Amino acid sequence: MPRKKISTTIYITEEQNERLKMLNRKTKVPVAEYIRQGIDLILEENKTLLPGQMSF
Repeated sequence: MPRKKISTTIYITEEQNERLKMLNRKTKVPVAEYIRQGIDLILEENKTLLPGQMSF
């Protein structure tokens, strides 16, 4: 079941925009999906810094 999404504004460089659009044209995956995946990667890398996370 898809999770509810909220709208937000981000600023990216022209190069990032062009590269994301090229990737979209080749894969047909929406740019927004790539941005969400990038956010998930950063959150996973830094999960120990987030509240409620146990470190062993």
